[in-house]
Amino acid sequence: MKYHKIPHSSLEVSKICLGTMTWGEQNTEQQAHLQLDYALAQGINFIDTAEMYPVPPSGETQGLTEQYIGSWLDKTQQRDQIILATKVAAPSTGRGVSIRANMALDRRNIHQALNDSLTRLKTDYIDLYQIHWPERQTNFFGQLNYQYSEQETYTPIIETLEALQELVQAGKIRYIGVSNETPWGVAQYLRLAEKHNLPKIVTIQNPYNLLNRTFEQGLAEFSQREGVELLAYSPLAFGVLSGKYLNGQRPSDTRLTLFERFQRYSNPQAEQATQAYFSLAQSLQMDPSVMALAFVNQQPFVASNIIGATTMAQLQTNISSADVTLSDEVINEINQIFQRQPNPCP
Repeated sequence: MKYHKIPHSSLEVSKICLGTMTWGEQNTEQQAHLQLDYALAQGINFIDTAEMYPVPPSGETQGLTEQYIGSWLDKTQQRDQIILATKVAAPSTGRGVSIRANMALDRRNIHQALNDSLTRLKTDYIDLYQIHWPERQTNFFGQLNYQYSEQETYTPIIETLEALQELVQAGKIRYIGVSNETPWGVAQYLRLAEKHNLPKIVTIQNPYNLLNRTFEQGLAEFSQREGVELLAYSPLAFGVLSGKYLNGQRPSDTRLTLFERFQRYSNPQAEQATQAYFSLAQSLQMDPSVMALAFVNQQPFVASNIIGATTMAQLQTNISSADVTLSDEVINEINQIFQRQPNPCP
């Protein structure tokens, strides 16, 4: 396994991060524990979760993912062997579940969210605590056509940072990050932290894959110039880049078959691009998932690639991508496909 030191921190994370959002919905507690055991045996030391998980969110299952990790930590006593990341949810506005009354990214909600996560995770500190998505109205989760409103109200980012600073000072959080953020949002977090001597965000967790490289358009420069590197999520685009959904296939017990909400990577343009990437991988005698993940792993702005799996076979394949380096010729062929069909799923 390869490791990478996140700038402005002491965190040295495995290049592959174990994502957990299916645990409690598509995966049982026992399966979650087996995945954790295997991941650690392969050198993974970075685990990412969220208070909202599993996905799709519901009031009945919310928090189960963290509970499963907590029971594993309690059983194995391996807390000092892992770098643990979780997230606080913003108001759902149709994107999640209402975890608390009057949800906001304010002091009350952040303190309560963090303490509840610590209880479920059976730990007294989080290595990386992330804002799951912005409270303000902006484009994320595939949204387009941003509309600005002068009447909009949301918790000021400085208030969010001040609440996080209290938890850092209390020893409950080591570092902070953001997720599903925009260039403006990252700029605000950095500006306010510097101006008011507040904690600096050290990572941004956004989608990045062969069907969605929009991170390159504005945020990649922030990542490299400011040292706020990417934790790439959905590197296989909900599993689409494995090729298992090509030609209208819908295998049983897969995310797109089980849950209608996961349509972000399922338009005709995405199908065409996926077919081209799949054919390229076949010509190279390479697993298409491995090729797609290796591409993400090699990007200079990526600190760690968050892979998820519902089966051990998937997990083994995905982790194996850490040992694959794509040649310049293969990268060039990938980029040629991308130029013909750029960002079919922004």
